Amino acid sequence: MKKIMMIAIIILTTGVYAQSMQKKIHSAEPLHCATCHSCEIPTKENPCLVSCPREHMITMEHSPAEGPGTITMNEMLGVSDLYSPVIFSHKLHAEMSGMSGGCSMCHHYNPPGRVIPCQDCHETSRKRSDISKPDLKGAYHQLCIDCHRTWGGSISCESCHALNSTLKTKDKTIEKKQTTGRIHPEIVEPTKLVYETDYEEGKIVTFYHNEHIDLYGFKCSDCHKNETCAKCHETKKATIKEASFEDKHEFCSACHTVDDGCKHCHKDQVLSPFNHQKRTGFSLAKYHDKLSCTQCHGTNKKFVKMSSECISCHGNWGLGTFNHKVTGLILSENHIEVDCEMCHVHKKFAQKPTCDNCHEAEIIYPDYAPGEIVK
Repeated sequence: MKKIMMIAIIILTTGVYAQSMQKKIHSAEPLHCATCHSCEIPTKENPCLVSCPREHMITMEHSPAEGPGTITMNEMLGVSDLYSPVIFSHKLHAEMSGMSGGCSMCHHYNPPGRVIPCQDCHETSRKRSDISKPDLKGAYHQLCIDCHRTWGGSISCESCHALNSTLKTKDKTIEKKQTTGRIHPEIVEPTKLVYETDYEEGKIVTFYHNEHIDLYGFKCSDCHKNETCAKCHETKKATIKEASFEDKHEFCSACHTVDDGCKHCHKDQVLSPFNHQKRTGFSLAKYHDKLSCTQCHGTNKKFVKMSSECISCHGNWGLGTFNHKVTGLILSENHIEVDCEMCHVHKKFAQKPTCDNCHEAEIIYPDYAPGEIVK
């Protein structure tokens, strides 16, 4: 009897497990394209994939203070014979990284609980099994050379690698200095930036930096990902190429399309901050001012224009489903059972209610209120 029961339990458990492990059909899942793709038309060449939402693929972002002050880098074969280990000022670079790509610029993927070292993904040997991925030496130099070339004008191995024959004792001093306090000055985010342009029909472009951060959820690296130290720090050695027309409009045009027209941004005067009523004709008032933009307009950076009619979001309002007190008016017994459309014709709740359906012409709201007005 015990044998029969054990076999039944095993079969039942196996069946349940097998059902839970069945492959789900992608198209039948309750997913939206925007769950995985950040652009409207993903292609094979540019799939616009967002970070995978699966738990084991989560990438953690860390603050500069959480990381080490310096890192001694000596993993590359064939370097230690000639050069001493590189003392990499990790903290300094981490404090600057927000303006050029963030932690992911070097740490492309970090699961919760650990930071993956470079050599876990990049081979120390130059004889790679996967030629599409740079080896460790190539990965280090790819990340460092462009910025150092722009900043210093030219680069040499000795700018990072001290020769063993000329090794100086200052390395330990540098290492100690860069582990205490903040190294790079804190980057203060501006509230408003005003640009003077050559565009004849509107020379002034007003950019409210805080609105793009707070309303649209941009990160520094969304716009500043291709910038270097020389963007803010003048140096005689650095050669900064004048930005082209396309470069100047690259980030803005990701959201502001050609259909918006140049005059959407180019004006004859400095603009005031964003005002929902002036820009859209719809006042947020006290009912919507606490909502985030995405609650009404969908995903950030590509807001969807919507109808200003209340029923576009609140289509189920009716008797017994709406507490009229939230509007500042408690309906009287004579009105509480009246259908909404008797006062709000065609459910135009944003318009002034009418009393004509029941009362004489002299009965007009708000001179005659259908209940008690509360604050």
